[in-house]
Amino acid sequence: MRIKVLLVFLITGLFVWFSSCRKDFEYAPSAGNLSFSKDTVYLDTIFSNIGSSTYSLKVYNPTRDDVIIPTIGLQNGPTSAYRLNVDGVAGKTFQNIPLNAQDSLFIFIETTVDISDNDLNTLLYTDAIEFDAGSNIQEVQLVTLVKDAIFLFPETDASGETEMITLDFDSEGNPIQVEGFELSDTELNFTGEKPYVIYGFAVVPEGKELLIDQGARIHFHKDSGLLIKEGATMTMNGALSDDRELLENEVIFEGDRLEPSFSDISGQWSGIWIARGSISNAISYTTIKNATVGLFIEGDGVLDTPTLTIKNSQLYNNASHNIWAETAYIEAQNVVLGSSGSSSLYCSLGGNYSFIHSTIANYWSNGFRVDAALEIDNFIPNLDNNANSAHLVKADFRNCIIAGNGYTELSLTSNDENDFNFNFSNCYIKFDDISNSFQTDPLYDFENNSNYESVILEGDLDFFRTNRNDYRIGLDAEVINQGNPVFSAETPLDILGIDRTSNPDLGAYQAGDKEEE
Repeated sequence: MRIKVLLVFLITGLFVWFSSCRKDFEYAPSAGNLSFSKDTVYLDTIFSNIGSSTYSLKVYNPTRDDVIIPTIGLQNGPTSAYRLNVDGVAGKTFQNIPLNAQDSLFIFIETTVDISDNDLNTLLYTDAIEFDAGSNIQEVQLVTLVKDAIFLFPETDASGETEMITLDFDSEGNPIQVEGFELSDTELNFTGEKPYVIYGFAVVPEGKELLIDQGARIHFHKDSGLLIKEGATMTMNGALSDDRELLENEVIFEGDRLEPSFSDISGQWSGIWIARGSISNAISYTTIKNATVGLFIEGDGVLDTPTLTIKNSQLYNNASHNIWAETAYIEAQNVVLGSSGSSSLYCSLGGNYSFIHSTIANYWSNGFRVDAALEIDNFIPNLDNNANSAHLVKADFRNCIIAGNGYTELSLTSNDENDFNFNFSNCYIKFDDISNSFQTDPLYDFENNSNYESVILEGDLDFFRTNRNDYRIGLDAEVINQGNPVFSAETPLDILGIDRTSNPDLGAYQAGDKEEE
């Protein structure tokens, strides 16, 4: 009897098992009832011949039946510039794809488009993913905006070796080499007609000048940058734009990934290096963002002629410093230095600096930051306890804002041997010495009128959006009408072209109404 009962249970169990297994293979053809997470997949703007990011589409089977999708493929077939990956398998056409009842599958999409017509600056490239055919066909559209560009890159010889340049020398005098190339005479004028994409370090040769016209867009691939050699010069001729979002007349330096997800990623490219011995560089109405160091500027050791004159420009979201100057001579007006991973402005190893109506505001939120928004020193200790040192001839900040999300956003370091001349006049300085660490340091004696005159140490700045590096000030800012008209007369218009001669506010912007935005 017991054996018969066990046989009955065994037979019943096997029947149930076979039934359940059998069901997995009972698929019906898809009848056009699929649904999708998107009806159109927009692959954000890319450059010609540069691959896009990977985008996803989710395909749902909302019915209670397991189905077979007879075909999934690109409308343009094998010649399509799009690439698909369906549930882990790459290709452009797929057959008999199973999809269980009320289940889903992922399709991943990428593209690389070649614009062969040089008369086109932009091209809307489209295709579609087709599911099934005939009366049951369903489609999801694919759309990509492709920009044509001028590509500049190092040459590769017959053996496959890529052209190299000497970027610097290490402590033992050995050359530090990176992939790079010298710009030819025909490449020394960047216009606004097409964007430029640079691979490796582009070098402005000694005795040459790089001219950059208004509206120019310069994009850098990973680990790429621009080097202005000794005796060479760079001039950026940006102009005031009518549209704050498009910045149609500004010069813009950034990485070569145009997708919105990369718009705030720092460290996408190396930066701009003005080498020792390069003087009379000029930057106007320019944005430099998302590099490792936005501008690294080496002085010539003489400091008779400005290394750099910079006006009406903004640098932000650079992984280390927005501006790192080493014994340099900088004259700046209406400059906005926003968030960065270290100090926003680092005036290192002395130099000669003049900043008028500038906003230095570091609200970095992508990691831990220990350095002040503004750092100034006249020596750098070495590992062998010796120090490189140089005179700080001048560091004048007038009608400026120095702020950030730290307690103390000003750092001054002197070796008490070399000159250390600095002055803050009519400035807001974020300095909350909660631990009294600087109470006896004469460099932070804010009552000393030879170094500090009419400074504000606390109060609401009413910035518009620090998380977007928008450092316009609202109507509740404590710095309204606090500027000295004598200084504002040197730069009578703010960075947006608004007159400030009669009642100057501190920083690069005159106050505005947030509600009008």
